Amino acid sequence: MQISDNLLPALTGALVVVATATFIWAGLSIISRLFPEGADDNDHHYRFKRQIAKLLFVVFAIILMLVLLPISDSTRGQLFSLLGLVVTAMIALGSTSFVSNAMAGIMLRSVNNFRPGDFVQVGEHSGRVSERGLFHTEIQTEARDLTTLPNLFLVQQPVTVVRVSGTIVSASVSLGYDVGHETAKTKLLEAIETAELQDGFVRVTELLDHAVLYQAYGLLTDTKKLLLARSRLREAILKTLHAANIEIASPSHMIQRRLDDGLQAVPAHVIESATSNSEDSKEKLIFDKAEAAEKTETLRERREALKQQLAELPKDGDKDLRGKLERQITGLDQLLEARASQKNEQR
Repeated sequence: MQISDNLLPALTGALVVVATATFIWAGLSIISRLFPEGADDNDHHYRFKRQIAKLLFVVFAIILMLVLLPISDSTRGQLFSLLGLVVTAMIALGSTSFVSNAMAGIMLRSVNNFRPGDFVQVGEHSGRVSERGLFHTEIQTEARDLTTLPNLFLVQQPVTVVRVSGTIVSASVSLGYDVGHETAKTKLLEAIETAELQDGFVRVTELLDHAVLYQAYGLLTDTKKLLLARSRLREAILKTLHAANIEIASPSHMIQRRLDDGLQAVPAHVIESATSNSEDSKEKLIFDKAEAAEKTETLRERREALKQQLAELPKDGDKDLRGKLERQITGLDQLLEARASQKNEQR
């Protein structure tokens, strides 16, 4: 009788283990059929969904097995406590393990600051995102090679993402002091236009001992041609300056010439031009997202002020004023929704 009493719980426990193992195998088979390996799916979340589904199912199956085992409540509580300690230890000690990378992958998905096809730069690595997984992110470099970066690395490092709506392409060049500023600016703007960039502008970034350092900027809307645009801008600068017989002193090309008495290293002809207010708009172009965020915050503050004013009105107060405030609040809500939609389209 004692043997049968001990045998029954053992058999029940064994059946539970076998049933749970069968359940795990069947569940993983179903997930594999729902998310087959190597499936050519246009949804870039496909691999991430498959990994998350398998991970959550395995965790669920382990918890289910602990619940169904024919053991006492105290033993079951101890097992759950042990499982909690193991999970806590894995999280605490897994700074370089798959657990941390998985948590980092979930965090990157929640932030969603980049997606496949975007140009990104993380530390010394740059290229276009070709794959996003639960544990890693893969980018394709300029050499067409594939670089796999752990998600934890992306969380710990600043990630620069080229905006799909457009990015600024720039190139620097040093010109001698004998080249007039307006002449240099005109030729560089001409090169920017030749490179098919929009809203071009030029800055003097530094006055060197032997030359003036200029920086040429232009807006590129088709970011898929970023590498070509950078090369095209430099080629246009070379051709434009050489065609105008302007010597390039980059990076430290120094030419010694004997000057006659009374001559100075200044331009022979200085072209004066009126200052244009359009230069002020160039910085707004660079920080357009910050400008938009500031305007959105101003609209939100205005809406909150109107709501506060509406709440302070007596219920039997001026109906015309109440209606006016409600119409203004509705208009601000619509404007904020429109700005939010525009932000999503221009990311």
